[in-house]
Amino acid sequence: MYALIMAGGKGTRLWPISRRGQPKQLLELLFERTLLQQAYERISPLISDDNIFVATVESYAEAVREQIPNVPASNIVIEPEGRGTAPCIGLAALYLRREDPDAVMAVLTSDHIIEDEEGFRRSLLAAAEVAKEGYLVTFGIKPDRPHTGYGYIKRGEVLKKIGGYEVFRVERFTEKPDLAKAWEFLESGDYYWNSGMFVWKASTVLREMERLMPKLHAQLMEIDAYIGTERERDVLEAVWVGVEEGTIDYGVMEGAADVVVIPVDIGWSDVGSWATIYELLPSDEEGNVIVGEHVGLDTTGSLILSQRRLVATIGLEGMIVVDAEGVVLICPKERAQDVKRLVEELKKKGMDAHL
Repeated sequence: MYALIMAGGKGTRLWPISRRGQPKQLLELLFERTLLQQAYERISPLISDDNIFVATVESYAEAVREQIPNVPASNIVIEPEGRGTAPCIGLAALYLRREDPDAVMAVLTSDHIIEDEEGFRRSLLAAAEVAKEGYLVTFGIKPDRPHTGYGYIKRGEVLKKIGGYEVFRVERFTEKPDLAKAWEFLESGDYYWNSGMFVWKASTVLREMERLMPKLHAQLMEIDAYIGTERERDVLEAVWVGVEEGTIDYGVMEGAADVVVIPVDIGWSDVGSWATIYELLPSDEEGNVIVGEHVGLDTTGSLILSQRRLVATIGLEGMIVVDAEGVVLICPKERAQDVKRLVEELKKKGMDAHL
């Protein structure tokens, strides 16, 4: 088995800590190791360093090499610019297919938390056996609340059981729902959170791209013809300019044949917003998560994070306050997903110095 760790994301929902120069996967954030290092360490007992690939962008490549030096430099797949998960995965699949025409690749994220690492590795082994049969496998996280920040997967009939795991055909994917729909999904018992992690043969996903994303596939084939030659990088950069941004979920998984889901309960979190950070860290008797220096009156259920100075609050309830690098972010916890929109607004206003 091979692994692809995707490490080119911008992590905008954790702005202002996560910035262009240092996105969340390259930061220790509030943990002892960076999220990228944790992603590598989770799979290293199962997959040899020679079979671990990391996809990132040019501006992060040096930091990636420094943080996981055991991964061969030749296994760092460098995109000229981030174009979304579909181009990223397609490009990496070209290299893996050259390594092994029957390569089974686990597509993993560099910015998630998984508490049950041994259980995660067991699920990867089970998924690899299913992928060898030509299926596109995704992992569904058993929901414990009506989360509106995740996409959902609805399971269909049971296909088989393997390694103690049930394998279901996927009936459909659903984008982030409103609260009422999220409650409906939770209560039905047939839906799972979409983890964004997959296992398949490199040849299988490229074949589905040819059918469902023909333009992207044709561009990948242009690149493939020059891999291993002196012109490889020049051709990659020239072709990449015309590659449209797209996700693997929308571009391939929603229309692909033979898509299955393996439900797992592995203590997963996508660390996708400040509200998630609040949930991950221990709180005090007032329900506050405090990182840094804080003095408060009648402040409850809030995340207060300050890197350099005292933050003083009065009467806050269910709020997020992040003071970092000349920026102060203040928002209700329930609006934490909108930080990405705020970053887009900064771009529109030309305030790149704060990004």
